[in-house]
Amino acid sequence: MSWELPVNIVLPLFGLIIILGIFFILKLTKDKTRNISTLRLFIQIIVIPLMFLGLVVGPFNTELWQPMGISPRSLLAGADFFGTQFPDGLTVPFMACYYSNGRTVTCGLWQLQAYIFPYWNYSNGYDAVYSIAGIEKVAMVVALLISASVVFGKAFCGWICPFGLYMDILTRIRKVFRFRRFHISDKSNVKISQLRYIALALALIFSVILSSYAIFGTEFIAGTTPAGPTGQSGFSGALNEPFCLVCPMRPLCILVECSVGLMRFSYIEAIASQSPLWLSSFYVSSLNLTILIIITILALVHRRIFCRICPLGGLISLFSTFTPFKQIAMTKLHKKEHKCASCGICKRVCPTQATAVYEKKGGDVTESKCILCARCVEMCPHEGALSLRFAGKTVVDSRNWLE
Repeated sequence: MSWELPVNIVLPLFGLIIILGIFFILKLTKDKTRNISTLRLFIQIIVIPLMFLGLVVGPFNTELWQPMGISPRSLLAGADFFGTQFPDGLTVPFMACYYSNGRTVTCGLWQLQAYIFPYWNYSNGYDAVYSIAGIEKVAMVVALLISASVVFGKAFCGWICPFGLYMDILTRIRKVFRFRRFHISDKSNVKISQLRYIALALALIFSVILSSYAIFGTEFIAGTTPAGPTGQSGFSGALNEPFCLVCPMRPLCILVECSVGLMRFSYIEAIASQSPLWLSSFYVSSLNLTILIIITILALVHRRIFCRICPLGGLISLFSTFTPFKQIAMTKLHKKEHKCASCGICKRVCPTQATAVYEKKGGDVTESKCILCARCVEMCPHEGALSLRFAGKTVVDSRNWLE
């Protein structure tokens, strides 16, 4: 049985829901210190079925992917909308795991790794057909990531990323049950935040090492020579996309979709049993499950803990908060020095402990740790002291909620 909801019906419907939701939240929320937070939560939730179009757009139960479950895999946004240049889905700068959402949108970090190894110079893989190969695929992904980062910056992390929503929910659970909050010093937070760049570098370097035969014509690691028309080697099923092997988003996506009946866990088990390394098998493995559990526990005692070490967040930071991209970034947090009373509220409420908003005197106070959630703007009690700006125009600014 196959059924589907046409895109031309679903997208306008969700657009209407979003517009109405934003209108009622802004009009009916009485607590000025929760206005933006309520709106942000609404957008985080509503964007999930939009982002993972497979949850609301068919066709479902297609024969090719029947063993996997009813979650669709035949709607190839890149292929359908742009030809075959994006057969794995459109590049997005937030955690949107390829393995669970089909090919509507795809985590840019996954694409960077996969296009280096094992698909550097092969035109087929995972039932996708690539019209270009190697450095061209990587260049297109990087270009899309740069463009998105320059326009919206880390607002992707604060307003869209589903794993960010997961951590925000855990923070709300902590508050409900009044779990003790673990404190990280600003100095330690800076050091921890450097791990995202290290993780990013290691993932890409290891991908290049695995793909050395395709790129340099010689194997750096024995057994990584691609074999077969898809370019997969004996190692590729276990070691390609190195960061994805430990990414907590992958098992979270799989478990959620299995729990609501969109995927069959029996299929996941069958794939895992075929892997030569259970610790690094496709989909859900003991390794990434362990990482997910650790991050979950840490997020229950500290806000947005994974954002501090997320390599994709680090990649967005490189393309939005560092020179030369910082100078052309369109989404920024701005501070008016003469209106700031140095009360420190902005620093205390920041979920990622960004300190520039408090320490810098004025002007653009966006920094690499800032996720542009606008919580500081919402909580600042000084009229117009802080503002979230897009293309030089104020989107929202602080209000004196003490009156």
